[in-house]
Amino acid sequence: MTDLPSSARIVVIGGGIVGCSTAYHLAKLGAGEVLLLERGRLTSGSTWHAAGLVGQLRSSANITQLLGDSVKLYKSLEAETGLATGWKMNGGLRLACTADRWTEVKRQATTARSFGLEMQLLSPKEAQELWPLMTVDDVVGAAFLPTDGQASPSDITQALARGARQGGVRIVEETGVTGVAVEGGRVVAVATTRGRVACEKLVVCAGLWSREIGALAGVNIPLVPVQHQYIVTEAIEGVARNLPTLRDPDRLTYYKEEVGGLVMGGYEPNPIPWALEGPPQDFEFQLLGEDWDHFEPMMRLALGRVPALETAGVKQLINGPESFTPDGNFILGEAPETRNVFVGCGFNAFGIAAGGGAGMALAEWVAKGAAPYDLWPVDIRRFGANGRDTAHVRTRTLEAYAKHYTMAWPSEEHASGRPLRRSPLYDRLKTAGAVFGEKLGWERPNWFAGPGEEPQDVYSFERPNWFDAVAREHAACRERVALFDQSSFAKFLLVGRDAEKALSWICANDVAKPIGSLTYTQMLNARGGIECDLTVARLAEDRFYIVTGTGFATHDFDWIARNIPADCDAHLIDVTSSRAVLSLFGPRARDVLAAVTRDDVSNASFPFATCREIAVAGAPTLALRVTYVGELGWELHVPTEFAATAYDALMAAGAAHGIAPAGYRAIETLRLEKGYRAWGSEIGPDHTPQMAGLGWAVKLKSGLPFLGRDALLEKAAEPSPRLLAGFTVDDPGVTLLGRETILRDGARVGWLASGGFGHTVGKPIGYGYVRDPAGVDAAYVMSGDYQLEVAGVFVPATPFLKPLYDPAMTRIKA
Repeated sequence: MTDLPSSARIVVIGGGIVGCSTAYHLAKLGAGEVLLLERGRLTSGSTWHAAGLVGQLRSSANITQLLGDSVKLYKSLEAETGLATGWKMNGGLRLACTADRWTEVKRQATTARSFGLEMQLLSPKEAQELWPLMTVDDVVGAAFLPTDGQASPSDITQALARGARQGGVRIVEETGVTGVAVEGGRVVAVATTRGRVACEKLVVCAGLWSREIGALAGVNIPLVPVQHQYIVTEAIEGVARNLPTLRDPDRLTYYKEEVGGLVMGGYEPNPIPWALEGPPQDFEFQLLGEDWDHFEPMMRLALGRVPALETAGVKQLINGPESFTPDGNFILGEAPETRNVFVGCGFNAFGIAAGGGAGMALAEWVAKGAAPYDLWPVDIRRFGANGRDTAHVRTRTLEAYAKHYTMAWPSEEHASGRPLRRSPLYDRLKTAGAVFGEKLGWERPNWFAGPGEEPQDVYSFERPNWFDAVAREHAACRERVALFDQSSFAKFLLVGRDAEKALSWICANDVAKPIGSLTYTQMLNARGGIECDLTVARLAEDRFYIVTGTGFATHDFDWIARNIPADCDAHLIDVTSSRAVLSLFGPRARDVLAAVTRDDVSNASFPFATCREIAVAGAPTLALRVTYVGELGWELHVPTEFAATAYDALMAAGAAHGIAPAGYRAIETLRLEKGYRAWGSEIGPDHTPQMAGLGWAVKLKSGLPFLGRDALLEKAAEPSPRLLAGFTVDDPGVTLLGRETILRDGARVGWLASGGFGHTVGKPIGYGYVRDPAGVDAAYVMSGDYQLEVAGVFVPATPFLKPLYDPAMTRIKA
């Protein structure tokens, strides 16, 4: 048995594909002493029984790039290590059997081309020529991605392990982790079945056991095990060794060639969870019992596609548990609860496809303290406190599993585990016809159904059923006044003697302003990329109130807390639940507010970008004069127990002015017209403020130091490789959703980060980065002839850089 060292700089827990890939890449980076601990033997958890399909395309460009990095690694790994990997670049087919699915596939093909992948659209006959065993009577069309493939999970893992060992990594098997020592909020050691190992950093890649291992370090990892079944057949005549992988989402099934036969599995609508009390420690190279009754519906669907399965011999029905997450995406990054604990797990049965790239990204995160590029869709900080309850995680995860092959509708909401977090206004809004969405557990009104309208989402790739309702709410905000419940906003207090000093370092804009000032600012990383996008209100010399988006609560709190300089007396407190937020916007907003307060809310007394304590119908209210919709208005931050009283008073006072309750989908259409950026869409860690047209909000000329300043100065000396631009389409029937390809003078130059409809301008609107390695500026953007590829159709588009609506900001400052 391999000796266990008493210390290592980095300890990796888990000897599956992700743990071995991470160790391999840490060695490549020269990260120092790396120890990989495996409770059983390498691959003995869920890696060994994985199906091994490797597909690349995802809805995020960076996650697609990460999966592409897996393919690049798998192509070269055998030559490097001398161990076979079973890698075959035999391509991947995806079928469409309905008109809606064909639209989805065509949009996916557009996305693939946006991200630089070749994806061909095929007729049913062309698809059958690639996959002769299938019937295509019900097939509308198909897509083929030539660079997809398949691999042997165990072989690739062993090759990665050999590569890691060659790089100096010590791998110790049959050694379980029993505890994690944390001092001063940082990991310092792990306790094992063979003794204690001191360490500086810990990487949890323990697959099915990651939630339990994370808990030892005080870290919440929201995943649960779910049973996943597939069959392996005997050899079937006509199955060529180069047969592409096949995904048939309308029949919920997938296929790959194996030793002249087929592997066939799928994602059933009624998945079965496993190990409700946590996976047993001795579950090594084991499978669960064959459940033919549960698999039979999948088998029937498969027989309709591949008749040869009816007479094929079945070697085995594999029933192996896999770890799945509440949103179907895997989990990477440094945990917010405990410093220097990193996580790579929850791969939702595509760990082989992601393993190579995920290990590379996680290794760089561990070694350098930052991800190599924006990985927000898989960042562990996308989860909130609701992820701590295993029962809730399981409920949502089972829904996500069941949706794996269902239609991926635009704006689709999950239904399970709801309602969970409700504002004090929930029942009032529901009575008023609110159709709710959910984010980080919060119920949020998306839109309000009017008379004769069903208060329920009906999804579509064209205009959805809420289009007219949102248009009404949009018009009410532009023409009269609208009231939005934004109680789900994340709200923090930064307090202490050095609060100003700390925040001045973290914020790119100048927050060292008088009490009562309100500042819109980004927070940047060391590369100058935008990590947070939020509003800061100065309440006192030693107190700042910070407001950010619902979904970024964990991320932004973690970013601010970890970047407070060590010598500062400054403390961050989450006060989200203490205040509801009523956002009153529109040209009549002042009339409504004046009717429910004795305080002076005139423009002279209460100008834009200021905040004050006022009374609203008896409720002590922190009023922020700020907007995300481009109209006169206030965010009214009210103690939770006063929310209903304040809401009723505002609605009553607004009746004379045509007030309307409005939801988040109207906010989206309003902000698109006004050109406001959204973190996670148009801006993120890969974008500097200058690229995003936000240079005006950076204190660069002040000479004051702040995080990211040096990087911005360096980048200012070079041509920018991309610039954010807006695009309109004259045809109002075109639906822009984001990820449509941007073409300039016939050449692909980027893709839309977001898309929607501007009800005031009467046109579809999209935003995306125009890219050119030689440099992009305003003149370059505005001089081109543009088209957008929308589901395979090329439509003319007009670029713009200034806001479409009220570019002079006269309405906001009225």
